[in-house]
Amino acid sequence: MTLLKPHSSLGTAGKIGVWLLVYWGVLHIWVGAEGVHQYLRDAPRGLWQMLIGGSVVTRDAFQNASDAVTLFAHSQLLINFCLDVGGYGVLGVLLAAWYWHTRSVMAFVLALVVIGIGDLSFMFAMLVSGVIEPNLPTVSGPIVWFFACGFMLADLRRPNSDKPLV
Repeated sequence: MTLLKPHSSLGTAGKIGVWLLVYWGVLHIWVGAEGVHQYLRDAPRGLWQMLIGGSVVTRDAFQNASDAVTLFAHSQLLINFCLDVGGYGVLGVLLAAWYWHTRSVMAFVLALVVIGIGDLSFMFAMLVSGVIEPNLPTVSGPIVWFFACGFMLADLRRPNSDKPLV
């Protein structure tokens, strides 16, 4: 299958980086899908319960709004957040496929910078601030992204390999 055949000069580190980025992308696509599920089922309460739970915004202390306008605004903001996260996941999978097939420096740079902006802003604005519960799924995203980029960089820097395509 040519779809699964990697670029001829892709090394082991590059393959590991690509599969980590695919894993990262699938995790984030799941957040988008679960956000849609919660939005359709019980917006915004279900979305809030999915997303909060940190040390500052505990589930027990959080109070849902009661007026229709605020509930609607919360629903729309939260579904937008979830869909943005899912969109980052799609981007991660597409960049992984691009790197897999071309060993492109640009695919690596976009994974590093664009996804990095999204993941690191999430980490500092939501996790470190205590809004979202720091658990394996929420903490693993930035960690997996970091290792994916590290392995891809190692692949690009290895000696005696074909010059990567831009």
